[in-house]
Parts: sequence; structure tokens; C-alpha cells
Amino acid sequence: MSDPLVALVLLGALLLLLAGGVWVALALTMTAFIAIAVFANPDPGFVLATVIWGHSHSWALTALPLFILMGEVLLRSRLSQDMFSGLAPWLGRAPGRLLHVNILGCAIFAAVSGSSAATAATIGRMSVPELTDRGYPERLIIGTLAGSATLGLLIPPSIILIVYGVATEQSIARLFVAGILPGLMLVVLFAAYVAVRALLDPDLIPPAPERVALREKLRASRRLIPVLGLIAGVIGSIYAGIASPTDAAALGVVLALLLAVLSGGFGMAEFRAALMSATRTSCMIAFILIGAAFLTTAMGYTGLPRNLAAWIGGFGLSPYALLAALTVFFVILGCFLDGISVVVLTTAIILPMVQAVGIDPLWFGIYLVIVVEMSQITPPVGFNLFVIQGLTGIDILRVARAALPFFLLLMLGLVLIVAFPGLVTALPNAM
Repeated sequence: MSDPLVALVLLGALLLLLAGGVWVALALTMTAFIAIAVFANPDPGFVLATVIWGHSHSWALTALPLFILMGEVLLRSRLSQDMFSGLAPWLGRAPGRLLHVNILGCAIFAAVSGSSAATAATIGRMSVPELTDRGYPERLIIGTLAGSATLGLLIPPSIILIVYGVATEQSIARLFVAGILPGLMLVVLFAAYVAVRALLDPDLIPPAPERVALREKLRASRRLIPVLGLIAGVIGSIYAGIASPTDAAALGVVLALLLAVLSGGFGMAEFRAALMSATRTSCMIAFILIGAAFLTTAMGYTGLPRNLAAWIGGFGLSPYALLAALTVFFVILGCFLDGISVVVLTTAIILPMVQAVGIDPLWFGIYLVIVVEMSQITPPVGFNLFVIQGLTGIDILRVARAALPFFLLLMLGLVLIVAFPGLVTALPNAM
């Protein structure tokens, strides 16, 4: 059987399992069993046992549950309310006014949670009622929240970048640093869009509030100090080379617990809830990663990645043509799977193709995360859309329409990093 046909058989088996409601991790494992049993020689059980043992004690993977726990602690603390109170006085007279709180609030919380869904839930609980009561248009409230919450996947520490780093054996620290400039670029694009909308249609935005004295602004800004200190402690320790991502994650958990207790309203019940939620999420991701590692190993035994890369190379696709095809592929796949599943399902097969045309795997990781961000606000399975629907009770199609301009802005961001790859590689190369 030819390699493309083998790939189609395995892909069909995987999609059939997923369509049947089988867990992603089990679908990956069963597809790997089929690949080894039918198209290779080793004993599938022995290979699975070896993979589980080899990947279950990965030191790099230790950062994952720690960052998830940090985000869960912050989700249940008052720090998000303090963040709104600290930003609002500075943005009350900017074009777009308090809509920028959604954007900057998501960017700040993304830098301490690493999760898109946690960012949308935390900032949404705080900002949607406030902005609605003040008369801001629903579409821009929902759109800025849906689009900006995707920054939780890109601005470090990012859970999905850890998953990509482990799956592809890339440096997690370098991936974190590579995500900084693209993340800031997207913040600027989102803020510029809101400002332009406000300038073109002044009646869209409520009137500016009374001027706030500089002393009052500075007093309100003190509430931002704990969150900014947490960001500096986590990201700064990685960038300065003082700590590994795992060490920084442990530091982040300690600082988050300390800040949550000091801010008030965080007791043993909240800690238990955060711990259980983080445990469930971490186990789910670890289960998926083991299934993906088994599939990666199975693909190696069948020789498919190498042969498919050579087959695609025979088409003579340029790097740009390959990226365009992969963008469409990932966005469509993201309509049916969550971001982590997209990454672990595809890296084993896609990465050899990408490397065959000379694309840097580090740069490709940031490209992949931005495409996955786009899929987070693409129906029918845009996770951010469901989170916001749950928060607001608004119909999912209305939420999707509100998010559409930000989907296009993410596409623009993708074009910019393709045109200017230094946006991704400059900081890691300076380390």
C-alpha cells in the first residue's frame, strides 16, 4: 500500500474514532495501535509501555500543571477586579475608552494564566457587566473579549507552547521568549481596531467620563502592582536565565497563592477548588500527550512522516505555499478540536514537511499558536465562543459575528510574522 493511502487510512480511522465520541487520547492511542499492528513489525503493547514510561517523567512537562494551577488560583482571587480598577482611570478618555480594558486586561491575565479559556472567563466575569451597564455596544464588548482572550495561548507562560515544546523537543524557554513580540503586536492591532472604530463612529462609544486627577490615577494603579510583579517574577526569571520554565512555574504558584491570600476572599475552599480543577485539566492534557507520543512513535516505525515529507517535497511547494495550505488545514481542524489536540495530532506528521522546506521549527511553533488562536473563535467549536456564551447567555452565532473582525486581525498578524520573521526570532536569538 502506498504511503499517501496508508496516511489516509490512519487519518480516516482517527476521524472515525473522534466522530464516535471516543476521547482524543484514546483515539490517538488506538490509531497508533492500528499503525503498528498493520503497517509495522514491533509489538504494539511493548512500544506503548515504553512510550508511557519514557514520557510520563518528563521534567519539562512538570511546568504544565504548575502554570495551570497558577491560573486557577488567580481565577478565584480578587486580582482580576483589582486589574479592572487599576486600568480603567487611564483608559477612560482614549478612543474606544473602557473597551481597551478588555484588551489590556486579557493581555495581562494571559501573561499569568497561560490559558485562553481561563482568560476569557476571568476577564469576562469582570468586564462584561461593567461595560454593559455603562452603555458600550454588545458587539464590541463581546468581540474584544473573544479576540483578546486568545492571547492566553501566545503570551508566555503559554500552556500550548509547553505542549508544542515537549512534542517537538524545542526549548520551552526560547518558545516563551519568541511569543512576547507577536503577543504585543496583536495587542496593538486589537487596540488600533477599537480606536479606529470609535473615531469613525463617535456615537458608538459612551461619552468620556470626567477627568481623573493624576494622583487618583496613580492611586488606582497601585492595584496593578501585584499582577505586574507576578509577571516580572515568572517571565523575568526565565528571560534572565535565573530559572528554567519549571522553576519559574513553581515560583509563579507560590507568588499567586501569596497574592490571592493577601488580596482577600481566597481561603481553603477556593484552594481546594483550584487544586482539583488544575488536577483534572493536567491529567487530561497529560493523557493526550501520551497518546500523541505513542502515535508519533508509531509514525516513526511506519516511516510515514519521512516518506510523506519527501512526497510533498516532490510537488515543489514553496514555503509560502505550504504555509498557506497549512493555515487552511489548521483552521478547519480547529473547528472540530481544541487547540492542544490540534498541536499533538499534527506535529508528528507536519514538522518533517516544514523542516524539509527550510522553515525554523521555533518560528513554526509561534505560527501554529496564532493559527490555533484563530480556531478558538471559529464556530462550531471555538472554545472561547462557548466560554463567552456561557458567561453572557448570548446566542453563539451572535458571539461568532462579534469575534469575526478579531479573527481577521489574527490573520493579519499571521501575515506580518510571515513577512517579518524577526518578530518571532529576534528575542530568542538575543538570549
